[in-house]
Amino acid sequence: MEQNSVAVNNDLVNKKKSKKMVFEKMFSLLALVLLSVILSILSPYFLTTENLLSIGLQTAIIAIIALGMVFVIISGGIDLSVGSIVALSGIITAQLLVAGVPLLITLIAGIAAGGVLGFVNGFIIAKGNLPPFIVTLGMMGVARGLSLVLTDGLPISSLPESFTFLGNGRILGIPVPVVILIVVALIAAFVLSKMIFGRYVYSIGSNEEAAHLSGINVTFNKIMIYAICGLMSGLAGILMAARLVSAQPSAGTGYELDAIAAVVIGGASLAGGVGTVGGTIIGAFIMGVLRNGLNLLDVSPFWQQIAIGVIIVLAVYLDQVRRKKK
Repeated sequence: MEQNSVAVNNDLVNKKKSKKMVFEKMFSLLALVLLSVILSILSPYFLTTENLLSIGLQTAIIAIIALGMVFVIISGGIDLSVGSIVALSGIITAQLLVAGVPLLITLIAGIAAGGVLGFVNGFIIAKGNLPPFIVTLGMMGVARGLSLVLTDGLPISSLPESFTFLGNGRILGIPVPVVILIVVALIAAFVLSKMIFGRYVYSIGSNEEAAHLSGINVTFNKIMIYAICGLMSGLAGILMAARLVSAQPSAGTGYELDAIAAVVIGGASLAGGVGTVGGTIIGAFIMGVLRNGLNLLDVSPFWQQIAIGVIIVLAVYLDQVRRKKK
């Protein structure tokens, strides 16, 4: 009888834990739905088709960067260089286009440039055993400086329509960047949830020493994690240049904070080991919806920055509370 009662109690505890985990995963989605309902009440223009497509277009670039950032944050790291990589990748792509290089080659070069910078970040962090904050902060300055050197601080324009279609065109009525975001998100979700590499990412973030002792090549996988983040930033840089119809050396300024915020708001832990692609996408759209709604309500951009900052701090605080309870 006593053993049966213990088993029943254990079942109840496990059920409560599973319900709590489901609630935590759904919390970000519920927050997005609630925010959308409130804004649709406050502004009659919020739920229009064009406005919703505009939100998707505005959010897609940050969300793609955040999809690279989620790999880094799950592994227990951080990357402050993504915004500068966005600018540099867009500039390299634009310069090659202006020089007459075929479109496909320029796209590969732009994405590869981001991947190389991410690889360098990962190599220095993993091989040199240096803090990710310091290494990526240094790369942020290097990439931004290269952007200014290559352009003399001036934008690159006169880009072909075949390229600008990537930022402003539509496929079946859906903005191209949103379509690209969907494809990239599906691939990222598959990698994190179905591939061995994804399990390694979570293992490294949960306990790097234990991961090393269990036979995981931590150095190699860390390098790949930052390379993936760089590739995503390179792709985002191309889309931004295409959307602006010019490559700006100042592009992507502050995007590293937006990407980190999207990942954390989506339920990832800055301590590592926790995070999902779905949560990251929701986090990015929470920020996109909030900014769009505040614009519709004619709220000053200065107050918008304050609101975003408060949300970031609140998300980190909730993560700390959740970790303490566990």
